[in-house]
Amino acid sequence: MAALKKYFITGLLIWIPLVITVWVLKAIIGIMDQSLQLLPEAIHPQNLLGFHLPGAGTVLTLLVILVTGLVTANIVGQKLVRFWEGVLARIPVVKSIYYSVKQVSDTLFSGSGEAFRKVLLVRYPHPQAWSVAFQTGAPAQQIGEMLPDEHVSVFIPTAPSPVNGFFFFVKKSETIELDISVDDALKYIVSMGVVPPQRRHPNLVGRAQNE
Repeated sequence: MAALKKYFITGLLIWIPLVITVWVLKAIIGIMDQSLQLLPEAIHPQNLLGFHLPGAGTVLTLLVILVTGLVTANIVGQKLVRFWEGVLARIPVVKSIYYSVKQVSDTLFSGSGEAFRKVLLVRYPHPQAWSVAFQTGAPAQQIGEMLPDEHVSVFIPTAPSPVNGFFFFVKKSETIELDISVDDALKYIVSMGVVPPQRRHPNLVGRAQNE
C-alpha cells in the first residue's frame, strides 16, 4: 500500500501542474478569442474553414496590440491618442475609470517606474509577524507631510491569490529589502511558502562572506 500511495502522489505531482497550466491557458485563450466578435460574421474563421479554430482570436488580439503600438509610435498616432483621450475626458464616469487604470498600467509597465520593483519584508498583521510585500512607491505629498518619518507605500498580497491584498504606508526604517525578484516572490506567495525564492545576486553574498 505504501508503494501504491507513493506512485499515486508522484502521478499527482506530474498531472496537477500540467492540468492547471492547460486550464489557465484555455481560459486566457477563450477570453482573447472574444475579439473575433469584432470581425464581420462572414469572415469568421469558423465560417471560412468550416470548423472552430481555437486561438484564432488570440492571434488577432496580439496583432491588434502590435499594430496599435506601431501606429501610436509616430506623431500622427500620438495625435490620435490625444484626441481619443480628450473625448474620454469629457465623459465624467469614464474619465475617472480610464485615467485611474491608465496611471496604474503606465506605472507597472514603464521601465523607469519604481512600482513593484522591490520585494520587502514588513511587520504585518502584528509587530511579531512578517509578511512579504511589494513597494509601490512613496506616499503622496499631502500624506507624506503628515507622517513624522520617511514612509513607503506597500502592497501586501494574500495567499494563494496575490491579486487581492492590502495597501499600507509603513516606515521605511522598519522594512527589510529582499534580494529576490518579483516573479519569485509571487511564486513564493502562491505556493504559500512551498516554492522557495532564489537570490538575484548570489555572488554578492559569497563575496561579502569572504570579506
